[in-house]
Amino acid sequence: MNLALMDMLFSRTCEGCGVSMREEPGSLCWDCQSGVKAVQVPYCERCGDPVAGMVSAPFECAWCRKTAPAFEWARSAVRYDGVAKTCIRRFKYNAGIWLQDELVGWLVALWRTCPESVREVDFVASVPLYPKRERERGYNQAALLGKSLARRVGIPFRGGLLCRQKATATQTHLTAAQRAHNVKGVFSVPWPRRVRGAKIALVDDVMTTGATVNECARALQMAGAASVMVLTVARG
Repeated sequence: MNLALMDMLFSRTCEGCGVSMREEPGSLCWDCQSGVKAVQVPYCERCGDPVAGMVSAPFECAWCRKTAPAFEWARSAVRYDGVAKTCIRRFKYNAGIWLQDELVGWLVALWRTCPESVREVDFVASVPLYPKRERERGYNQAALLGKSLARRVGIPFRGGLLCRQKATATQTHLTAAQRAHNVKGVFSVPWPRRVRGAKIALVDDVMTTGATVNECARALQMAGAASVMVLTVARG
């Protein structure tokens, strides 16, 4: 059934502003689509955190220089505000599974801007949820994004590589130091043989301070992974 016929039978409204939609593909009207802010240069060469103002040469931010992240490289597709924040929160916390294609579309656009060497990873993986939280939510949003991205770019997805060993407090209202402490030592790799020598693209929905993806990358590297690149839908 094509989009025009679907629109005749079922009215669609924009996830961002609620207006009725006709010609627009996806879940956002043209105005809301144009309001999504892509992450653009200048940003830290290591973690991808954008900075304001002019930067004359490639640089690493103070956090990366201080912590020396376990991941080789991290990038995010869009800024975590406005319409993008609304869509991600609905997808993550309110079972808004219909928004998956919209979010993965942003990830695919990011993937296509990555250097060739980064796109030659062996497989895609995702940040795990604690099992009890995943049962309560009904799905792992990072795994859904990772599987869909892998399918669209033609690279295998490997689930179950990482295990979250204990439930942790939500990172949302914690400081950078508290976030790092909250997830320290939380992740493990049950079967190291599956990651040994591999180049891995690790997917998550939002990166804020990088504490969670950094701990995941650390666990993968300790298990023998050759390198870990991080891709997230949004940067907080």
